[in-house]
Amino acid sequence: MARIDRPTRQAYRACMRTARGHYENFPVASWLLPRPIRHPVAAIYIFARRADDLADEGRRPDDERLRALDAMGTAVDAAARGEASDDPLYLALADAIPRHGLPVSLFHDLLDAFRQDVTKKRYADFGEVMQYCRRSANPVGRLLLHLTGNAEEKNLALSDGICSALQLINFYQDLVQDYEELGRIYLPQDEMEKYGVTEAHLRERRSDVAMRRLMQHQFQRADRMLRAGAPLGKRLRGRFGLEIRMIVMGGARIVHRLKQQDDLFSRPRLQLRDWTSIVRGALFPR
Repeated sequence: MARIDRPTRQAYRACMRTARGHYENFPVASWLLPRPIRHPVAAIYIFARRADDLADEGRRPDDERLRALDAMGTAVDAAARGEASDDPLYLALADAIPRHGLPVSLFHDLLDAFRQDVTKKRYADFGEVMQYCRRSANPVGRLLLHLTGNAEEKNLALSDGICSALQLINFYQDLVQDYEELGRIYLPQDEMEKYGVTEAHLRERRSDVAMRRLMQHQFQRADRMLRAGAPLGKRLRGRFGLEIRMIVMGGARIVHRLKQQDDLFSRPRLQLRDWTSIVRGALFPR
């Protein structure tokens, strides 16, 4: 395998510094990951983070956001062809994509999901939500499996379950932020109607019986999906398998906290006892 030149090493380091500067509930490019993939993981994370920020941050018009996301698509295609770039992100990806055989289509799936965030604010049913998760979350897990040489069909399917569940859990943590700041509701409209929940519940942060029944249904489904994908952590060996088990246990613990909260609109914070449970479950999986 070709050696990494100095400019590319510097680009990877820049991506790693930026990745470590962001707070996330789930580990990103952590020390648990095998050393050879930490820098490519950071580059993938920065790509997704940048696209997410283009879709969400600031006050720019929607057409400007869409053009910027289109430009990212052009840039990642150029990186896949090995074309030079002054941007450390695309310089890093120009090495990572051919070196690890990363499907460029997965980067475009991410961009497509963020374009949808700009234009679509409501979801008619759970099927629509899952189609969004397929493009917004699942590509990240698939890219990690390609990075580690574990992109077997079974592993990909298990990864999709984990990533979609984590995306759903993130929605449930951010109900207020998504609604008040971005005007989005990721809860299925038909299920809101079934349980007697309206947008007034989100506007007024109303944690009544109807809202609680709706959200318990969401929590339980996400938990089942997460646990269905959990065997991936035992199929993968070494530090990557441990990282997956940590992520699954972390997601499960957040669901546990969400189920217990009186205020359905507050974001849970994991305590020391939660992290103890996560580490124990990852090290000694049942």
